[in-house]
Amino acid sequence: MSGKIMIVTGEASGDLHGANLVKALRSKNPRLQFYGMGGAELAAVGVEILYDAAKVSVVGVFEVFSHLKDIWLAQRVLRRRLIDDGPDLLILIDLPDFNLLLAKKAKKLGIPVFYYISPQLWAWRSGRVKTIKARVDRLGVILPFEEEFFKKRGVEAQYVGHPLLDTVGTSATREEFCRLHGIAPGTQCIGLFPGSRKREVSSLLPIFFRAAEMLQRNSQEKIVFFIPRASTIGKEEFSAAGLHSYQQQLDIRIIEEDRYNMMAACDAVVTASGTVTLELAILGVPMIVVYKLAPLTYQLGKLLVKIDFFSLVNLIAGYAAVPELLQQAVTAEKINAELTAILTLPGRKQQIQQALKEVRNKLGGSGASDKAAIAALQLMGEQRHD
Repeated sequence: MSGKIMIVTGEASGDLHGANLVKALRSKNPRLQFYGMGGAELAAVGVEILYDAAKVSVVGVFEVFSHLKDIWLAQRVLRRRLIDDGPDLLILIDLPDFNLLLAKKAKKLGIPVFYYISPQLWAWRSGRVKTIKARVDRLGVILPFEEEFFKKRGVEAQYVGHPLLDTVGTSATREEFCRLHGIAPGTQCIGLFPGSRKREVSSLLPIFFRAAEMLQRNSQEKIVFFIPRASTIGKEEFSAAGLHSYQQQLDIRIIEEDRYNMMAACDAVVTASGTVTLELAILGVPMIVVYKLAPLTYQLGKLLVKIDFFSLVNLIAGYAAVPELLQQAVTAEKINAELTAILTLPGRKQQIQQALKEVRNKLGGSGASDKAAIAALQLMGEQRHD
């Protein structure tokens, strides 16, 4: 059976998970054709990219206004393709407000909709469950408590496991990685992970640099700082955050490949909240998680969000497994204090690593991409036989 699938995602993590899902689908049906919105990962597995996902990937109600033109253009391009070259299935990944608009159009056209990596409605704006129920035929959820949440509300949902369990792993020891990058044995390695969105990088990376400067100034040993560059971020964003001036006094390495070996080599990481926190948890790397929004977005969020923690790691753990710094608490001084505690307080690093092991166990087993592919193909088959 040949067929056409439109796949739409917005963030770097969704781009990666989408690419793995495409590979799983192709392994079951090599004749499938794919097109949609995404980034470098989807393009690399042969998906025809109709619109660059980086142009519409934003966080926050007020931040959206500066991207309205791109959001409108992307919707127009994708809707036109739905009409002119109707796919047999629409796969949506994350990006809820954008994707649920597209799902409404697909529903009117009789195109089945599979939502993989569902919106986190259990955290905020849970009223959108009714929208999901009306516009989405099947959900593939990736967090252990999500299936029950949606099923209780009448949405067809299947827990497929977390796709990171299929992809996160190392191919080299810490010693091998450090030797490859010319880092002396025993050197402390710290990760500075400002996120995959331009606004995250511009607001967080300068703070991270100041924290790194404090940490190095108070240390007797040389420290190496790693910064991964997401496909959605250009080198100019790093330059605007002050990279070149800080490289005059700190050993900062920009890592574009070998991502998981780099993560595993870190003694500790300060990171923007997001999927990366689960990658670090799977690898057992201690972290400080930060979250910083535009002031108006944050004030609105306080009225809408109904969770005790904002990081996925702590939400899954059910307690403060790793330190979190929110909004005005995101300062160089506090980041430095938390990093120093992990590096110097007896037992602190081991305490966090034990908590991360528990989080990893709660995520369940591997095979998420394969299970999601089966669910998607079943939905295609059901539609064809209606």
